[in-house]
Amino acid sequence: MAFRSHYFNLCCFFVMIILFGSCSAQLSSYYYAKTCPKALYIIKTAVLGEVAKESRMGASLLRLHFHDCFGCDASVLLDDDDASNFTGEKSAAPNANSLRGFEVIDSIKSKLETACPGVVSCADILAVAARDSVATLGGPTWTVELGRRDSTTASFSNANTDLASPLMNLDELISVFSKKGFTEKEMVALSGSHTTGKARCLLFRNRIYNETNIDSEFAKSIQSNCPSSGGGDNLSPLDDGSPVIFDNSYFKNLVNNKGLLHSDQALFNGGSMDSQVATYSENPITFYVDFANAMVKMGNLSVLTGTDGEIRTNCRKVN
Repeated sequence: MAFRSHYFNLCCFFVMIILFGSCSAQLSSYYYAKTCPKALYIIKTAVLGEVAKESRMGASLLRLHFHDCFGCDASVLLDDDDASNFTGEKSAAPNANSLRGFEVIDSIKSKLETACPGVVSCADILAVAARDSVATLGGPTWTVELGRRDSTTASFSNANTDLASPLMNLDELISVFSKKGFTEKEMVALSGSHTTGKARCLLFRNRIYNETNIDSEFAKSIQSNCPSSGGGDNLSPLDDGSPVIFDNSYFKNLVNNKGLLHSDQALFNGGSMDSQVATYSENPITFYVDFANAMVKMGNLSVLTGTDGEIRTNCRKVN
């Protein structure tokens, strides 16, 4: 029996080839097989359609999962609730005027409520939509363990303190990820999510005008859309090499001092993570495997299962 359990853990999920990682005993990839057999198909079809309409939505759905999953309970989706006396996380500094895709999650939830009312959690929708977004953009896939339940509250303060900032240095990034149980290698892999999506000028203005560890031509090209004053909401791709596709171009950029955010370039700046960044820049499959493993681990952080939490019928408010 011990051998059989060990073998199951080794064969838990795959990404192009078999990946090796641990499975949560509380979650199962077959969780909705009987209660909502079309759940994964409904989510995938919706994600494919939304990304086809706007490629950036793939990055936005991935980011929603990230910002929820320093505690994967769909708390990030909740609006402010006067009746329950809590302020939602949407207005926290890392999220305000930044997170998007809420309407897509609403639409998916509506479809699932029609197919199987009160069964599929908003937290599971976020996890699956993130995986499908990455795969749709050309990145790896992995088996998402399911069975999360939704929180009945949110934490504005935790959202402000637990998430990494685009202004952080390497030591600060390591500390933030370490508090959630991630190794430095996993932190670098997860940072590779910045191979797709865009950022606002106000988040990188100081870097492109004042920092010295930046390719001068790259800085000039970004300055054309991000003036030294004003235009704070102007967008530039996080990965100038391949702005949409999920690949390892992000790491190639870092090696060439073309990281857009201060926190991006901090990963390759004469520090302890230089060799890991270089490895990913040269080996996309290695990056894909490590990223998928780290995403499974992240998706299992602080989940609610069993009788904890609830299955929200509306992702924006508690039942």
